[in-house]
Amino acid sequence: MEGLLTDTIGAISTAVGNAGISIIRLSGPEAFSVASKIFKGKGNFYEYPSHTVNYGKIIDPDNNDIIDEVLITKMAAPRTYTREDTVEINCHGGYVTASRILDLLYRNGIRPAEPGEFTRRAFLNGRIDLAQAEAVMDLIASRTEKSSKVAVSQLEGRLSEKVNNLRRQLVEMLASIEVNLDYPEYDFEEVTADALTTKIRSIYDELKNLIEGFHFGKILREGMEVAIIGKPNAGKSSLLNRLSGRNRAIVTDIPGTTRDILEEYVNILGMPIKLIDTAGLRETENKVEKIGVNKAIEVMDSSDLILFVLDADSGFEQEDADILEKVDKYRDKTIFVVNKTDKKDEDKLNEIKDRIPNVLEISVLEDSGINVLEREIYQYVNKNNIDTDNQIIVTNARHKKHLQLSFADLEKALAAIDAGMTMDVVSIDIKSAAENLGFITGHQVSEEVVANIFERFCVGK
Repeated sequence: MEGLLTDTIGAISTAVGNAGISIIRLSGPEAFSVASKIFKGKGNFYEYPSHTVNYGKIIDPDNNDIIDEVLITKMAAPRTYTREDTVEINCHGGYVTASRILDLLYRNGIRPAEPGEFTRRAFLNGRIDLAQAEAVMDLIASRTEKSSKVAVSQLEGRLSEKVNNLRRQLVEMLASIEVNLDYPEYDFEEVTADALTTKIRSIYDELKNLIEGFHFGKILREGMEVAIIGKPNAGKSSLLNRLSGRNRAIVTDIPGTTRDILEEYVNILGMPIKLIDTAGLRETENKVEKIGVNKAIEVMDSSDLILFVLDADSGFEQEDADILEKVDKYRDKTIFVVNKTDKKDEDKLNEIKDRIPNVLEISVLEDSGINVLEREIYQYVNKNNIDTDNQIIVTNARHKKHLQLSFADLEKALAAIDAGMTMDVVSIDIKSAAENLGFITGHQVSEEVVANIFERFCVGK
């Protein structure tokens, strides 16, 4: 691992392709010396103050060819992203120019950066912990403002601070137990079973709250799939178009228009949602439509939430009854919606309500009830009413895993105390709980885990 930090790395940190600018980042002990060889501006590069932007040209020292006009930023360690000497070259966008500059850097001793290596160096050099490093990728991949805010919160260290605080309390418990066991002749405060139980239960409850918020946090981070089902011409495609804000699906008054799966990513109250518009569920002899119907049934099984759309104009028909039978095993993840209430027949609407209590009434045509539906979707996901602005939210499955392991360790510790076990036995589970929390922030983590996390990053970050 030490060898990784002795060389200087470089990569393009912006997306590849034609653009106004591309940014090439260098980090390591030779960043300044290599930059000084290829950059010609006003004055001596070494004399530029740190954290300043300077205009000049990139020139190939072998033949004095001018490659590009650039702005170059010099940043001296340790006040940099990696805590190493860092240079950023703002060149003109485009594959050719950036590639020529990179080739020039590589010929002068810079090594191509591996995926996520800049952030990995920030972690290895102690600027951020492992949870914060993972938040960098979450921030890049954020699809909504809410998910972005949660990622920023973790990048700033709110989750790490919480986890470290709980871990510190467990370590202090261990220290108190060990000093009582090792030095009984001294007058230290005695660690009683009751006092230990109280402290463990406090941490236990906090871990439980963090774990319970993961379902919502995972959806904020990764999004969720919402399948729109119903009989033909119930208004499924119209609802997809309304929620997505554009005419993504073809809408006609001819039943069976949608014959394949249509997908659209939307933002519903800050949550990234993949809406899936399915073929109308009905018996059909049309081979193409039949394939679409079979796909719709498969989607019901795999989706996180189902919107079952009924038609207030036609009322509850046999096709609805057949679909209701299919969706019965998914009732816990189904929201029932009756569309076309703008031209409803009260008797037909009441018939639907008699069959399906708590159905939501909407009219896509008149834009009525859509806000209520969006709130219902949000509430389904956020069952615990988590405040994204003020609460710490766990979004990463790796973090959840170690929180659960720590939680289980504390359950064992409490059981051991209840069973009258000695403090040295109880301390084994407390130590394991502290270690599992340490895996989250990187206090205790293997090189294999670190490599696995950072290899998922893009090159240049």
